[in-house]
Amino acid sequence: MSIRTTCTLDERLAEQARKLGVNISAAARDGVATAVRAAQVANVRAAYERRPEQVDEFWDDAEAWGGG
Repeated sequence: MSIRTTCTLDERLAEQARKLGVNISAAARDGVATAVRAAQVANVRAAYERRPEQVDEFWDDAEAWGGG
């Protein structure tokens, strides 16, 4: 499902896009998707920095599950 939204572009940029045959809607979708992924990565990194993984008493058991 898609929703319609409005964005504002610099007039010169929009004209260049039209002249070059750039699909502005597709470019906007790609740009927003890229920005969302970058924000998600930043959020995960910030959460990890606030609470980094710590070795605890469970660690040895967890490592043993992976070995054989």
